[in-house]
Amino acid sequence: MVENLIQNISIDMLRSGDRAEFARLVDAYSAPIYRLGLRMLGTEQDAEDVLQNTFLSALTHLSSFEGRSSVLTWLYRIAVNEALMILRRGRPEVSIDDTDAKDENDIIHPTQFVDWVALPEDELLSDEGRQALDKAIQKLPENLRTVFLLRDIQELSIKDTAETLGISESNVKVRLLRARLSLREQLSYYYGERMNKEKSNG
Repeated sequence: MVENLIQNISIDMLRSGDRAEFARLVDAYSAPIYRLGLRMLGTEQDAEDVLQNTFLSALTHLSSFEGRSSVLTWLYRIAVNEALMILRRGRPEVSIDDTDAKDENDIIHPTQFVDWVALPEDELLSDEGRQALDKAIQKLPENLRTVFLLRDIQELSIKDTAETLGISESNVKVRLLRARLSLREQLSYYYGERMNKEKSNG
């Protein structure tokens, strides 16, 4: 779990401006923050910008960190905001504050499901399979994509995801369900085509 990375880092030392402790924080979180930026934005350059700007902002505001949330939540909130600022440069309408009042009763359920049990595990975990998942994630609306990445990819808790995004836990659950259903439908089409090709070639 990514939360375990923070266990041996001293909050007091970070607040006091200890550069060595901050360097440990950077070492611990560079990889997950980079991956979050890459999956939110889709390019290595943008992910590197998110990574750099996240820690520059954290360093600037460490002394004012009040500890109302965990350092983990605080860092991810900065990273998400940095990623959204990059997205807004090209699409000013981008927002994760989508309060469209949708709930479980409003969710449109996918129309096609492929029986993935029929696929070998190495097919699901192959490089091509992961690329298909990444492409499907990129097609999600930003508010759903961000919740999915924080909860299912970065493995934040529902509570920490809600705190990071400034939304309620119930909204996290609804958006997560919508994201998972959308991804499952997208990947069902992908694997459905793969299985049909294999049958026709067989």
